[in-house]
Amino acid sequence: MRRVAKLSAACLASAALALSATACGSTSSDNSSSSSSSSGGGKGVKIGLAFDVGGRGDRSFNDSAARGADKAKAEFGGSIKELTAKTSDTEADREQRLTDLADAGYNPIVGVGFSYAASMAKVAAKFPKTNFGIVDSVVDVKNVDSITFTEEQGSYLAGVAAALKTKKDHVGFIGGVDTPLIKKFEAGYVQGVKDTNPKVKVDVQYLTHGSDLSGFSSPDKGSEAAQGMLDKGADVIYTAAGSSGNGAIEAVSGVKGAWAIGVDSDQYNIPGLAKYKNSILTSMVKNVDTGVYDFIKSVHEGKPLTGTNNYSLAKNGVSLATSGGFIDDIQPKLDAAKKKIVDGDIKVSTTP
Repeated sequence: MRRVAKLSAACLASAALALSATACGSTSSDNSSSSSSSSGGGKGVKIGLAFDVGGRGDRSFNDSAARGADKAKAEFGGSIKELTAKTSDTEADREQRLTDLADAGYNPIVGVGFSYAASMAKVAAKFPKTNFGIVDSVVDVKNVDSITFTEEQGSYLAGVAAALKTKKDHVGFIGGVDTPLIKKFEAGYVQGVKDTNPKVKVDVQYLTHGSDLSGFSSPDKGSEAAQGMLDKGADVIYTAAGSSGNGAIEAVSGVKGAWAIGVDSDQYNIPGLAKYKNSILTSMVKNVDTGVYDFIKSVHEGKPLTGTNNYSLAKNGVSLATSGGFIDDIQPKLDAAKKKIVDGDIKVSTTP
């Protein structure tokens, strides 16, 4: 994200990065895992994945990264080693996780989530021949690929959809924790709503603040916030709050005519949300798998990506899901808005 400070090997004292949140939050699970997939051949890639809390199976951010690695392994052969963070992790734990992968010869190594930024800056400098990638942060070390996204652009389209679908001229946004990353989602969404119909009221609520990350893993808090907005008249609610969004979707499903907008993955297709899918208007999908795959492919081909590689709307880094067909009737207007963003006619703000 644009507002994340660049980190060098000499600039590591950043307590804020101890907030172990993924693109849209972290889970509260204390489970950690260490697993290795079967090898596909000696000439393939040895991929190291350092997941944020939740790991593979979170049906959201970590799973998207895993899909990118799985695709690369399927194409190039090799193996995947996965290590997963715990909610109790310290900076030393994250540094050790990356070091263990590098010592074992895994190359490339991907840190999934901005909480790995400080540790990756330090470890990458110690292993200059190993290629590192990080999702959702910028690490200014020569052998690191910083994989970032324009969440605000995808959220703008979600705002357009909300403004076109509301029947009460009243919509809502729920953020997990008020971090700069989640504020990008808010900024784009509100701008998309207002550019489409200035008369639409937008309620904004964050579940937690500061270092309290429970807003990313509390479906009950998501449900309560959504119910409050519904009670006040909102009929379309976009939630960028990790698993807390599941509670918001459930609350929305209980109100006839109301819509939920999902985030990160196409939540219409998540099995655990199947009974609510007819209330999921669309999802703002963040294609972390594309960034991870591109990075691994570049290493496999001997031309590793480095620097900052930003996955924008134009690169299909973010998009609106069409599952369910609920936005088919407004697709031409969404396409027009997308074209204006891609062409530069609309500049989407990254801050509210």
